[in-house]
Amino acid sequence: MPVKYLGWLVEIIYQDQSGKITKRRIQIKSIRSGMIKADDLLSGQPRTFRESGLLAWHPIKTAEKGA
Repeated sequence: MPVKYLGWLVEIIYQDQSGKITKRRIQIKSIRSGMIKADDLLSGQPRTFRESGLLAWHPIKTAEKGA
């Protein structure tokens, strides 16, 4: 995931280490060394995702981002 998405709201399809696939809406806080730190918008909790586990992602259009 490109660093340009820092601070953006993004919808992801993610596969965890056990093979479970989930769809989440997150706000990216940092991307470093293959790890993405973000706030999960559904639970409101901070989460960490492995970049290698991302199957798909796209930014969520919001007024703040001009989309």
